[in-house]
Amino acid sequence: MAKSDAGKLSLILLFAPFALWILLLIILPQIGIGYLSLQEKHGPNNYTFGFKNYLDFFREPIYWNTLLRTAWISVLVTVLALLLGFPVAYYIAKIAQKRSRAALFLMCLIPLWVSDLVRAFGWILLLRETGLVSGLLQSAGLTSGPVELLYNDVTVVIGMVYTVVLFMIVPLVSTLDGMDNSMLEAGYNLGGSRITVFRRIVIPYAMPGIVAGCIITFMLAAGSYLTPILLGGKNSMWFTEQIYEQFVTRFNWESGATFGVLLLVFTSAAVWLGLRLTGQSLASTVAKE
Repeated sequence: MAKSDAGKLSLILLFAPFALWILLLIILPQIGIGYLSLQEKHGPNNYTFGFKNYLDFFREPIYWNTLLRTAWISVLVTVLALLLGFPVAYYIAKIAQKRSRAALFLMCLIPLWVSDLVRAFGWILLLRETGLVSGLLQSAGLTSGPVELLYNDVTVVIGMVYTVVLFMIVPLVSTLDGMDNSMLEAGYNLGGSRITVFRRIVIPYAMPGIVAGCIITFMLAAGSYLTPILLGGKNSMWFTEQIYEQFVTRFNWESGATFGVLLLVFTSAAVWLGLRLTGQSLASTVAKE
């Protein structure tokens, strides 16, 4: 009996910091944001509850157009990250020698040691008019003058794919590493081509990792702020910028909270739809043992 009580106490002490972190930094702030979004301001210290902030959002096309634009670019970033990350993850998990897998995996994680701000400025140094890429194009005679490669959607997508592709590779490597090579051998022995084996064996087995990676990269892309702002400049229309503008520039915390709630609801709905379309669940992807 004493051992059972000690085990329960150890379990409580082990999970208490995590539970407090979830409660204090995620649940309570979200409740506060939701409460604030339902406050209608009629004057100084004069508030009533209602849905006026949400109605104002849908009445202004620039707001919901920006949300939709953020969503589809985030989907594009997720797809590109999958196309680039899957071959890398497959090579690390199934092709590379065992003694080199750890080194390759570590090389994929090294960019995470650098902050998003430093990585974004690195792209600026490369792509600005006086940057390395522009200089190389001029040296090769491909352009007659400096070329500005920043402040457009293509640059934003490139920068964001570079930022999130690491979060696609990690779950894919973890999933593919558990696949027995005998499954691939059986597929080839039964007359399957490389494409058939990849489509009928590798993809279904890796689907939990694919879905988990897509969820993580999509949420990171949709909630990104520094990369689209720095690389997109004045031409950037990103929903997190709208949230920042409401909170910091206009001091309209009620609208900012509304935008934050809508972004959370929209991205959560997109994740739910993706899970439904792929036939997966959070238990079989993010929480897979």
